[in-house]
Amino acid sequence: MSIPAIPAGLPPKVGVLGGGRMGAGIAHAFLVKGSDVIVVERDQEAADAARGRVEDAVGKSLARGLAGRAADYTSRLSVTTDYASFGDRELVVEAVPELWDLKVSSLRAVEAELGNGAVLASNTSSLSVNGLADELDRPQDFLGLHFFNPVPASTLIEVVVGNKTSEPLAAAARDWVEALGKTAVVVNDAPGFASSRLGVAIALEAMRMVEEGVASAEDIDNAMVLGYKHPTGPLRTTDIVGLDVRLGIAEYLHEILGERFAPPQILREKVARGELGRKTGTGFFNWS
Repeated sequence: MSIPAIPAGLPPKVGVLGGGRMGAGIAHAFLVKGSDVIVVERDQEAADAARGRVEDAVGKSLARGLAGRAADYTSRLSVTTDYASFGDRELVVEAVPELWDLKVSSLRAVEAELGNGAVLASNTSSLSVNGLADELDRPQDFLGLHFFNPVPASTLIEVVVGNKTSEPLAAAARDWVEALGKTAVVVNDAPGFASSRLGVAIALEAMRMVEEGVASAEDIDNAMVLGYKHPTGPLRTTDIVGLDVRLGIAEYLHEILGERFAPPQILREKVARGELGRKTGTGFFNWS
């Protein structure tokens, strides 16, 4: 069996800044569709861990029926700590944590290395794309590409168009999503976009229900899974995303949109105790 040819319209050379769970998933998405992918991490230890995550994701895809051998894909993967390696990339997706100052400094550092016409995208799930664009020299070449966790299994990418995003770029981004075998939801920049705003609103109300003793976390999630056909409930999804990530998004939306996004005390307390969800072994559920 031969590996598939790169789909028309997909950038042949892609970069990803940050090789955590999301960044590794994004790298995997482009890699298995034929792109040459470079992942840049902060130090060698993080780079080694990132490579392991991507290779593990490729291995799981092969086990599920992806054509070819692992080497067919991993031979097109580079992981480094050198930002200059982004110099020949046609698209770079930033996937660092949801901290404003970190996002801005990271995007500026990447933009400084990109060639003319290269596209820079942020995987932010809530921060203002317009605000980030204002910090860049080429805002017309910038937009949001919000991938969903876990990236290999998710069929959705939110394309967030800023006020200064060029129309050809917005159209190209939709083509990229289709070439990745996923579906694009196109939204104009607004607090929380569409997905995070709705998802966080539901999750925060579910947390308040636990806090008030309305029902257990398991029963609340089952109500949404069985009654509304959610693939996972809002609390289990929060555990997968990370309670610290959800808290950060809620605090941002609270500041912009008001009290309906005020983080419940139960969320603040769990984060303070280090109960961050699946990545720490416990959150609203026990993952050990």
